[in-house]
Amino acid sequence: MPDPLTDSIVDAARRARLHAHAPYSHFLVGAALEDSAGAIHTGCNVENATYGLTLCAERVAVFKAISEGARRFIRIAIAADTDSLTPPCGACRQILWEFCGDIPVILTNLQGKTETLQLKTLFPRAFDASFL
Repeated sequence: MPDPLTDSIVDAARRARLHAHAPYSHFLVGAALEDSAGAIHTGCNVENATYGLTLCAERVAVFKAISEGARRFIRIAIAADTDSLTPPCGACRQILWEFCGDIPVILTNLQGKTETLQLKTLFPRAFDASFL
């Protein structure tokens, strides 16, 4: 039986991708980040013509959550319309590690496929403040 909490965060990520601004790649991604109080903060990718200034959905969700006062996070869901589930890019993995730690990362597509991985699996030997 599906976990109703997982379903709600996955649904939030799928809905968030509909707000993506991706006029160049047409690759819409949504993310939903759950904080320790149970609030869900969403994000979508926002492209820029220079690409280097593009923000991924995961980073938008983290930055929105931080700007709203959230500081502890328990999981994130990432949704894209791909056959293979799409993991976060390297920059997003670093931001997620810095602000969220080793949280579960739920990958999902529009066909209903999901997979949950710990961030540490996706980002082994991460750089953080312990190295400073």
